[in-house]
Amino acid sequence: MKVARFAPYLFVLLWSTGFVGAKYGLPYADPFIFLSLRIFIASAILFVIAAALKSPVAIGGRAMGKSALIGFFLHTCYLGGVFFAIARGVPAGTAAVITSLQPVLVSVLAIKFLGEKLRWSQGIGLLCGLIGVFLVLGPSFDGSISSWGIVAVFIALAGSTCATLLQKKFGTEIPLLAGTAYQYLTSGFILGVLAFATRRRHIQWNAHFAGALVWLIFALSVGAILLLLWLLNNASAASVSSLFYLVPPATATEAYFLFGEKLNAQGFFGIAITAAGVWLVVRSTNSARLSADSRIS
Repeated sequence: MKVARFAPYLFVLLWSTGFVGAKYGLPYADPFIFLSLRIFIASAILFVIAAALKSPVAIGGRAMGKSALIGFFLHTCYLGGVFFAIARGVPAGTAAVITSLQPVLVSVLAIKFLGEKLRWSQGIGLLCGLIGVFLVLGPSFDGSISSWGIVAVFIALAGSTCATLLQKKFGTEIPLLAGTAYQYLTSGFILGVLAFATRRRHIQWNAHFAGALVWLIFALSVGAILLLLWLLNNASAASVSSLFYLVPPATATEAYFLFGEKLNAQGFFGIAITAAGVWLVVRSTNSARLSADSRIS
């Protein structure tokens, strides 16, 4: 399907705006209550969509448990870590570059846990992507970054890595809409408990916060997450994870247009290397799949 070819790039575009949305919204709300509200609303929307499309809503206890586990890592750990870090003063670019190390972890762990093979060209692509990301966002590192914020970003990295592997392993067994909705229910509850336990549940309602909330719900929590889970169900974990290399350069480009943050020559060079690395990983994965299909037929 030709439309499916554009799905990875649409995912990158949507996912990259999550950092922008956080930057807009976090000055007006504490991170955990912000996320809890966002994903509870997203959960309700997905249940409505599932019912309208006559997709399964009751998915059984085992599938619900797997969805809850994936949701804990993907939403509580990843989103919670990123939002907490940005709220503690970690630059969005720094958060993006650390979490974009996920493809390296996923590619290595997928060999052991999912039985996937890493071809030499994929290895070169992953290395190129890693180098490109650091070229784009390396200058954002300095000694003033909150240590707790950095810890939170690495928790986010671990969460997104675990969620990717679990979704690849169990995702095809779980209805997409209902499974994602149950992911949100679990994470929304945990994040809400964290917000009340830490007594950080302030929200200042205004146009900026409302706009960020609406965008994050529909573009990220509904659009990007469903695209991510669909991609994981239809491609290798390594190739999907390689798309995360494009997120920091995309975020840097958006920051240039939205906030006036300029990219220097090093930044543009890094974007080019990152794009080349992603192309190598995706091309190698597609070639391997075509070869396997031809042997089967």
